[in-house]
Amino acid sequence: MSTARACVLVEPNRVEIWDVPVFDPEPGGALVRIVAGGVCGSDVHIMSGEAGTMPFPIILGHEGVGRIEKLGAGVTTDYAGVDVKPGDLVYWAPIALCHRCHSCTVLDETPCDNSQFFEDAKKPNWGSYADFAWLPNGLAFFRLPDGASVDAVISLGCALPTVLRGFERCGSVRMGDTVVVQGAGPVGLSAILVAKLAGAREIIAVDMHDNRLAIARALGATATISLKDSPGERRRQVYDRVAVNGPDIVVEAAGVLPAFPEGVDLAGNHGRYIILGLWGAIGTQPISPRDLTIKNLTIAGATFPKPKHYHQALHLAARMQADYPLAAIVSHRFGVSQARDALTATASGSVIKAVIDPDLN
Repeated sequence: MSTARACVLVEPNRVEIWDVPVFDPEPGGALVRIVAGGVCGSDVHIMSGEAGTMPFPIILGHEGVGRIEKLGAGVTTDYAGVDVKPGDLVYWAPIALCHRCHSCTVLDETPCDNSQFFEDAKKPNWGSYADFAWLPNGLAFFRLPDGASVDAVISLGCALPTVLRGFERCGSVRMGDTVVVQGAGPVGLSAILVAKLAGAREIIAVDMHDNRLAIARALGATATISLKDSPGERRRQVYDRVAVNGPDIVVEAAGVLPAFPEGVDLAGNHGRYIILGLWGAIGTQPISPRDLTIKNLTIAGATFPKPKHYHQALHLAARMQADYPLAAIVSHRFGVSQARDALTATASGSVIKAVIDPDLN
């Protein structure tokens, strides 16, 4: 059996490059050669141990675009019914669904009760920090439309599906809404893009890094605020733009705990606070329940996008790539053997979006 490289998290903060077997696809599955593996902020929390105990050793990476190497028996189309063949580019949802559990069949919700986010690195594996990904039967993949840019699709990785899931679950942006987005990484940039397309009147991005704020403006932010300003100054700038009632929607896309109480404070009367980034940062933050009642504030969270959200994100990115600089969001590329450097750079906030490109080494 042939082998290929994979970035394996052996234990928290210990990354190794292994030669792992390249398995043939199972019936209903596919083997893909990775073209781009997205580095997600949640990967940083997984590496550090903040996201909880993992079934080590695991191959990192849950965002990917790959080229079909082999198709399993019975596979002639993707999960939207589009014909596929070896050589086609595909993008996938990272969790296989069983379609036989309470979540799948009664709630029509994710995550599936019987699925898993990671598999042991020695077994057939769909981690994308690797040369190949083995996509099991039930893990939805979708063929890239003709002309779709790999960088445009991977730039918003699982972030755009997460935002689409979040707005569907917690309430969509309405024409004329005022929106504040905490964090201008891929999740925040996705929220800005969707808010722009939905007709938001004001979209205010808050972040520490000028390069991220510049992309935020290019994707539709009407104003940007630096985290270098004090919390009081940030609040003043927001309310100067949206008037006394405050923002209709605040989106948490920062992934750091102190964003939570500030988001509650920023949210306006009868507003919504949507938590999308605080997936891996485990801990608590103080808020006053009175803020929720006095402002009639709704707080909701969302994660684990459904396959349909990946399909929607793929086609939205393909359609918008000519009008918005989606490919430019990919600011750094790393080889498989440089995956730890990619995670370190992502943790620092110095990159907008990093990808693992197996062709680099």
